[in-house]
Amino acid sequence: MIGRLLGSRTKRMHRTGPLAAVRTPPDAGVVSCRVLDPVHEPVPNAEFTVSDSMGRKVVGGGTDPFGSFLAAVPAGEYRLAVSAEGYTPYRASVTVAEDALASLGDVTLQVAQPAELPTPGDWEIEPAHSSIAFTARHIGLARIHGRFNTFAGAVRIADDMERSAMHVVIDAASIDTNVKMRDDHLRSADFLDVRRFPTLEFYSDRFTHRGGNRWAVTGALTLHGVTRTVTLDTEYLGLGNGMEGETRAACRATTELHRDDFTVSWQTMLARGIAVVGPSIRIDLDVQTVPKG
Repeated sequence: MIGRLLGSRTKRMHRTGPLAAVRTPPDAGVVSCRVLDPVHEPVPNAEFTVSDSMGRKVVGGGTDPFGSFLAAVPAGEYRLAVSAEGYTPYRASVTVAEDALASLGDVTLQVAQPAELPTPGDWEIEPAHSSIAFTARHIGLARIHGRFNTFAGAVRIADDMERSAMHVVIDAASIDTNVKMRDDHLRSADFLDVRRFPTLEFYSDRFTHRGGNRWAVTGALTLHGVTRTVTLDTEYLGLGNGMEGETRAACRATTELHRDDFTVSWQTMLARGIAVVGPSIRIDLDVQTVPKG
């Protein structure tokens, strides 16, 4: 065992090939790839995942500004998956040998066919298959996950998708973090003040296509009696059919809110030594819509 370890170290000290400058543990090798688009330009920030033969993720990340990635993994058989917005995912098998480079060379991603857009007309959010969730943080502590249980919304799809409009109304009192005492506090005048401001409302003013299935939905959010412009980073998921054959359109969207922007102050709470929800809140929406009527 000692002789094998010394031999491995000697081999690493004297190698001059592609791995000469890469430190790898014993029994490990390196897998690499460069990701290009159809015109042979690098694709930065493409997501890659290396999984073992059981489908378990071993390592993952994003490509560098030159479209490349390199990762050390134990010697063995792996599956590689590469994906990027607007492109068809790429998958391949790769064998990684001990103290060796397993390079897939240049991988060219093909442009994906964009999902079919909803037909023009009035659509409504279907609450039973939609959710409005949020993630906040205790001051310096763990994250809090919650949701709003009651909401309604409508989307008017225009012939030109970028001229479409959306209106969503959320019942502020339906906030739910699965802890009654905390929920009662969030409904109080210290935070949402639901007696004075019973709803949150969002009116969109423009849809902007960002390429592929990505859209930016920008509009006015009214919360706690204050209106601010926010942008939803939206991924359109396409059309499908429900259990009764009805057409459904789906999307996911995220944004980040800063409570101070909406005068939901927390400094007074800290002054009293109460560590509650942090100043930034991530909003995650999963939405299914159906044609109105």
